[in-house]
Amino acid sequence: MKGFEFDLHLLGPLVNRLIGELATPHGWWAAGAVAVCLGIAFYAAGWIERRLEARGPERLAVAWAQRVAWPLMALGLMVVARAVLGRFVPVSLLSVVIALMVSLAGVRTLVLILRQTFRQARWVASFERTISTVIWSMVALHVLDLLPVLLDTLESIAIPLGKTKLTVLQIITGVLTVGLAGVIALWISNALDAKLAGTVGVDPSARVVIGRIAQPLLMTLALMIALPMIGIDLTTLSVFGGALGVGLGLGMQKIAANYVSGFIILLDRSIEPGRLIRVGTWRGTVVDIRTRYTVLRGMDGIDSIVPNEMLVSSVVESETFTNTRARAAVQVGIDYSSDVERAMALMVEAAAAQPRVLKDPPPLAFLVAFADSAITLEVGFWIEDPLNGTLGLRSDVNLAILRTFREHGIGIPFPQRVLKIEGGAPEAAARPVRDTPRP
Repeated sequence: MKGFEFDLHLLGPLVNRLIGELATPHGWWAAGAVAVCLGIAFYAAGWIERRLEARGPERLAVAWAQRVAWPLMALGLMVVARAVLGRFVPVSLLSVVIALMVSLAGVRTLVLILRQTFRQARWVASFERTISTVIWSMVALHVLDLLPVLLDTLESIAIPLGKTKLTVLQIITGVLTVGLAGVIALWISNALDAKLAGTVGVDPSARVVIGRIAQPLLMTLALMIALPMIGIDLTTLSVFGGALGVGLGLGMQKIAANYVSGFIILLDRSIEPGRLIRVGTWRGTVVDIRTRYTVLRGMDGIDSIVPNEMLVSSVVESETFTNTRARAAVQVGIDYSSDVERAMALMVEAAAAQPRVLKDPPPLAFLVAFADSAITLEVGFWIEDPLNGTLGLRSDVNLAILRTFREHGIGIPFPQRVLKIEGGAPEAAARPVRDTPRP
């Protein structure tokens, strides 16, 4: 078995020249200068970073120092070292490292600008180091003249897919192209959202709808532009996508209906956050409207997730649609011997004494029904803040009515039943019961 022999000429003329210089004692002077410059720059950059953090919460300055101070200071020191050592020893290594430091500072600056642009996107912060490493690695390979060798190697590795072959280079190029197109689409979407947010007169609901529609549309457009650039035919994907769309449409009708209903709700503004509504058995304040569901927060603090299709296809009672006023009522029964008109007047006074009850329209009392054991009365009143609930208010009104009824001698009867037995008692029932001795 023959041993593996690597041809150094495949690395390119620049790398071979660096290897040749490092093989001589004079070449180690440049390597030592590189190590010294990198060490001094590392400690100096740390000192600058600590000074900036001590001055105040200048996040941008600290972030810039963390990313760019070290390569820039190393770059300056290496330029001086190259000027000094260039008269005595070969300095090709210093020239190459200087080019790498310039590219590193530029890449980190670019990624920092990208992170400041997409502050809301968590993926930028999570993959910042990975993005910087990938971009700088490509630049470093180009500086060392190794990029053509790498591209030829990746182009020679092919993966058979039926009658066609897909190379590793095509796969990597496709991933990078699609990723770049996605980043551009997200940037345009965020810029559009920020522009609409700063425009006077744009309805918030319309802005939400435009933002939620623009992002998937821009992503789809970016994919349609990026895929043909890497040699993927969209005609084949259109047939597969059509079949997949039909299947998903049949299986996800309810979900699609909820999404469409969500856009309708946001556009017609019939239901908005902060309104008190009732749909079916759910009653609460609208907290958030999503594209698939709406969140209702009840008076007990429990959130109910209601599908948007239900809000569009069924009757919704909105207590704060045209105005914020709402009517509440309290019923009470009095005995038949009490003064009904006096009781009604006392109920009106008890309701009007509550701070939340409106004076206009004033509270009104009504005789509701003649029940079996009592006369049922009701006092109705209007409030301005139904979002604060009515249970506590009705409890206060009931307590006030109870106190004033006791002061004025108006009785609140309890249910009574009169049993009338006609004729004498049956003989068996009148006969005394005797204990029968057991055998």
